[in-house]
Amino acid sequence: MLMGLGAPRFLQHHHNNKLKRSVFTPNAIVADSTSTWADVVVVGSGIAGLCCGGLLARYNQDVLVLESHDVPGGAAHSFQIKDYKFDSGPSLFSGFQSRGPQANPLAQVLDALGESIPCTKYDSWMVYVPEGEFLSRIGPTDFFKDLEKYAGPNAVKEWRKLLDAILPMSAAAMALPPLSIRGDLGVLSTAAVRYAPSLLKSFAQMGPQGALGATKLLRPFSDIIDSLELKDPFIRNWLDLLAFLLGGVKTNGILSAEMVYMFSEWYKPGCTLEYPLHGSGAIVDALVRGLQKFGGRISLRSHVENIIVENGRAVGVKLRSGQIIRARKAVVSNASMWDTLNLLPEDVVPKTYQDRINKTPQCESFMHLHLGFDAEGIPADLGIHHIVVNDWNRGVDADQNVVLISVPSVLSSDLAPPGKHVLHAYTPGTEPFELWEGLDRKSNEYKQLKAERAEVCSVLV
Repeated sequence: MLMGLGAPRFLQHHHNNKLKRSVFTPNAIVADSTSTWADVVVVGSGIAGLCCGGLLARYNQDVLVLESHDVPGGAAHSFQIKDYKFDSGPSLFSGFQSRGPQANPLAQVLDALGESIPCTKYDSWMVYVPEGEFLSRIGPTDFFKDLEKYAGPNAVKEWRKLLDAILPMSAAAMALPPLSIRGDLGVLSTAAVRYAPSLLKSFAQMGPQGALGATKLLRPFSDIIDSLELKDPFIRNWLDLLAFLLGGVKTNGILSAEMVYMFSEWYKPGCTLEYPLHGSGAIVDALVRGLQKFGGRISLRSHVENIIVENGRAVGVKLRSGQIIRARKAVVSNASMWDTLNLLPEDVVPKTYQDRINKTPQCESFMHLHLGFDAEGIPADLGIHHIVVNDWNRGVDADQNVVLISVPSVLSSDLAPPGKHVLHAYTPGTEPFELWEGLDRKSNEYKQLKAERAEVCSVLV
């Protein structure tokens, strides 16, 4: 399970002003946009684009991945400033070592490409909530102690009621491979029909009560919470926070299957979280290696200006440089749905589709703070993750309310010079974009706003 939010419209990096920006180029990246043909052209080298390109190359397709940036990875790339190596995106992971149909989808792709990611394991993160500060551990029993101390016996009772209800559903959730889960009616063809035998087997094992509950897997998780009549404020807030960390939405916006799958991974005996050694950039490096191992190509600094459509079929792309690259079989876009719509000729896209995309709300932006700091005097048990919620009443999706802090150098010391740490603090998809829209990044107004809005992160660190 790779946890994090979708690519934002706007990324604001606020760096320690003692450090200067430099370019980090992962090993084995070869910028090559000289070829004018490929079987499949992939627009964008985010995690999904690299997975798509790698698997197509693995199955003998001539693939060219085009990336506008000077490094691959999209919102999940890493960058280096002097001897400090920073994650730009997600930092909470699990399941890289899993195998089989129910494995982490990214682990399945890496396995197909013959690649692996060395990881270090851990089982907890620090939580700072209005009720208090505590080390939250994953697993079946430790969290009950935290609930007893910070929320009371009723919260313990409701949490136990929730686990008793949803853990039996985990067999059905695990029978649906994560790659098949979708949030629309297409799930009926991609999941329920294809995996009907394994679902029926799971229902038979669970018995009538479990099978009845499993029918809720494709409904919002809030339906399960409401059906169980869970009313404890801490429990409901905590579940909103978990859903937000997993999918960027609260419990009323996330599929029950995703939450049940997460619960089965986090609240079973012996479960752990994982962090890739050498940082999240190691994930991108592994995917690029897999792509190139099977003959796939990646071209950096290759901005796609538009997708060429002839006779109702995407047949290539035009780069900002003016170069035309033709696709024998397909063009795949790893850009957002809104950006993809802008890449297509307006007259080839049905108006109903255009309207649906334009009416789909985008998540808010991310405010990022990246720091390199001295480790002297820092406790040895600092821990990698720290989650801050200032006010439950405002909601976990309110701006300036939830701050996530990652200090990955406590687990992968090569990310910082000896005696130093790297830190990544950010507000997760809650920064209002309209505050920044139209501002000149070189203006004093922009710099002042950046300092003001980053204050919620810098005060905490």
